[in-house]
Amino acid sequence: MRILVDPDSLNHKNVGGLAMLHVALARLRTLWPTARIQVLTNMPEALAAQWPDVEPIAHQGLVTWLADEYLLGRIHHYLPRSISYQLGRIKRAFGRRWPALLVAAIQLRMQIRSTANGDPRPFLDAVDGADLFVTTGAGHFTDLGKPDGYLLLDALEMLLRRGTPIALFGQGVGPLRDAELRDRASAVLPRVDLIAVRERRAGPALLALLGVPLDRVLLTGDDAIELAYQARPAQLGSGVGVNLRVAPYAGVDHTFIDILRPIVQKFVRLHDVPLIPVPIQCNLIADDPACIRQLLVGYDDQSDGGQALDTPLKVIEQAGRCRIIVAGAYHAAVFGLSQGIPTVCLAQSDYYVEKLLGLADQFGAGCEVVLLDSPDLPAKLTTAIDRAWSSAEQVRQPLLDAAARQIEMGHVAYQRLEELVRPKCTLARSSSEKALHNGGN
Repeated sequence: MRILVDPDSLNHKNVGGLAMLHVALARLRTLWPTARIQVLTNMPEALAAQWPDVEPIAHQGLVTWLADEYLLGRIHHYLPRSISYQLGRIKRAFGRRWPALLVAAIQLRMQIRSTANGDPRPFLDAVDGADLFVTTGAGHFTDLGKPDGYLLLDALEMLLRRGTPIALFGQGVGPLRDAELRDRASAVLPRVDLIAVRERRAGPALLALLGVPLDRVLLTGDDAIELAYQARPAQLGSGVGVNLRVAPYAGVDHTFIDILRPIVQKFVRLHDVPLIPVPIQCNLIADDPACIRQLLVGYDDQSDGGQALDTPLKVIEQAGRCRIIVAGAYHAAVFGLSQGIPTVCLAQSDYYVEKLLGLADQFGAGCEVVLLDSPDLPAKLTTAIDRAWSSAEQVRQPLLDAAARQIEMGHVAYQRLEELVRPKCTLARSSSEKALHNGGN
């Protein structure tokens, strides 16, 4: 049994993505203890350090093979869009018909550029040998995820042509207004075997509009819920967890730090409780610890903003020290809510508004979304924090119950994998036995 996994975090710098991968690998190992599991990655050493029993496959190989612009590079930027698109189609068709020749052309380009990065052969071998392809959460099928969405859809189509069963877990779908991406998604996603969505508010309806059959869509919540739920403390903590996601896709810049800082610091001083960093991501796109350090200026100038919390369990345990959490990052909210901790979510961009409203719909009372473009933001945020604090004891058990329901649905979805894989494995055994019989004759 060979399983190819596409994780949410390819550089393993996002503990939310790592948590989803952790749960996915554990569930796959339960189903197939001896399976050969291969994981796409940009950081093979980091992957091997946490999961020595899986095999890293360079994600750059996928990019090399499927990205339209790889062979001609920057020349595409000087061509009319229609011509660039047609050249990309020619490259993909060439690869389907004469893969060995395309590999040779790619290797020649790599030699000219004096680089070994991007050899597609390990990726192609993994695809050819895969009995199952699994993704562990992402927001690729959204307007903001368009480039990655195209790549994933191309990879899915490649796997579909080989008859490989495909399951997409922890999916956030939409907003998706881009006509080109919608058309591409509607051509591919209806043929995918299983799509597990993390919320019911918008994703299932959008998938239906894209033509995905209803029986191929399951509502499971986020896979990371299970890891946080398992680590839940016996009782609520005493602190206020804080996180602010400053990133273009969140629609948040550093000006919001100056708005949030006095509100949370005034609250914790009034209640004489600690202000606790709950970072999720630390890379060039979003540096949560750096933002948290700025939120703590004047309160705790020695804090590292949670920089040392570099594994999902460390951040989950940190979240478990809180009575409430104020979260600008999706998985900071997931880690809190899954432990029965009421959370105030901060949203600005359409993508984050839909994402966090979907999370609030999944958990119900105890998860409140505050829109950062509200004209009376300080007053609304202060009220929401007060409400979360005063209701923490009452909402704890309902939040835990909501987490348990989503975990149960996640296990139901993974059990479906056996049904997807069984026909292919049966066919493979039959072909092997037939070949052995013919060889004996």
